[in-house]
Amino acid sequence: MTDETTLPPYLRGRFAPVPEEHSAADLTVRGSLPPELDGHYLRNGPNPLPGEDNGHWFTGPGMLHGIRLRNGRAEWYRNRWVRTRELDGHPFIREDFTIDLAATPANTHVIRHADTVLALSEVGLPYWVTPSLETVGPYDFKGRLATAMTAHPKQDPATGELHLYGTGFTPPYLTYHRVTAEGLLLDSRRIDVPGPTMMHDFAITERHIIWMDLPVVLDPALAGRGGVPYRWDDGYGARLGVMSRTPGSTDVWWYDIDPCYVFHVGNAYEDAQGLIVLDAVRYDRAGFHRTWSETGGPTSPSGLAAAREPNHSQAAAVLHRWTLDQAAGRVTESRLDDHPAEFPTHNQTRTGRRNRYLYTVSSDGIAKHDLTHHTRHVYETPGNRHAGEAVFVPAADATGEDEGWLLSLVSMDDGTAGELLVLDAAELSVQAVVELSYPVPAGFHGSWLPEPVHRP
Repeated sequence: MTDETTLPPYLRGRFAPVPEEHSAADLTVRGSLPPELDGHYLRNGPNPLPGEDNGHWFTGPGMLHGIRLRNGRAEWYRNRWVRTRELDGHPFIREDFTIDLAATPANTHVIRHADTVLALSEVGLPYWVTPSLETVGPYDFKGRLATAMTAHPKQDPATGELHLYGTGFTPPYLTYHRVTAEGLLLDSRRIDVPGPTMMHDFAITERHIIWMDLPVVLDPALAGRGGVPYRWDDGYGARLGVMSRTPGSTDVWWYDIDPCYVFHVGNAYEDAQGLIVLDAVRYDRAGFHRTWSETGGPTSPSGLAAAREPNHSQAAAVLHRWTLDQAAGRVTESRLDDHPAEFPTHNQTRTGRRNRYLYTVSSDGIAKHDLTHHTRHVYETPGNRHAGEAVFVPAADATGEDEGWLLSLVSMDDGTAGELLVLDAAELSVQAVVELSYPVPAGFHGSWLPEPVHRP
């Protein structure tokens, strides 16, 4: 029998991978599920096969967890590995040193666009899956996607277009792509950057794309040692780039900023004066290394330990704001909050537009940030529970930005059965808790997939 204390932190406790796929029906619900919640909640995350250690929390094969809600009931829970070429044993780098973009873990996010559900990881192609978690296969937008695809695409709520990018280990290091609301990859544009950085996220506004060219860079010398071959490089510099969304544009206006790293963006927008505002979770060099040291993740065991520090000024990651003045050619920076934070989410009808609220998670629970009144309200998860990313679901006919619910998969410190937490987003109060029959390891990102509304 394995002594759990000898396992790395990302293979034990609430991070422990589950060894099997399960299905359960007619789940117990405490409280009252809003009947309006008719759809699937899906979440992705790494889950190594039994007996395997991929050397890093980021690199385990993807496993989807799904819950079907309908008519105030939780009809089923399922978990399924994403059946990628990597899971079948195919190497990412072939013997001739070419890259198999379909041999990826597909372990970071899951979205739906143009009625196609995609499991995402940033090193390769997305994988097409069904709402019931069956894998269809790699997806390249009918042969038009020839690069990797970010795990954090952005959908414009007005146009329905999906904006995304791919990074490469060799030139081109960055390629921008635009997909129509109907799912057609319309154009791809090479963006010049100096080298292969770990660009995990970006932002859009109504008129611009915001790039983050930051000093965590590929180091080939680390390849083959297990883990992720990236390191902090003080010599690379840190900058934000502003590119017009005008079709065909590739010109980028770059703004140097204080050295930092960003895993996840909250949102970005253009204010009434034409200034571009970007809100994100910022790591300084020490915070990045402290979080990266054990497993290299924004909610890794080391990152969560740092989040418990009583001195919030030493928090590994905090909400931060950059304001870019294109007319003056300068950028200003400020902290939005001193508390630890990660996995920022918002009402996605406000993506690229001014938003009042952001939701984040830490070891304390789920926090609601009022960016107008500069307040922070927390729902504290009780006992040994740890909330995952809080996905906002807007209420039908909502008139306020925070009218809706937050869905979060909760993992347990001792690795026992998980829960789906449903909070009222306005009050941050418990609406319902769905009891799951099996453990749910801590993971990354998810989405709410509502059933189509058929109107007469």
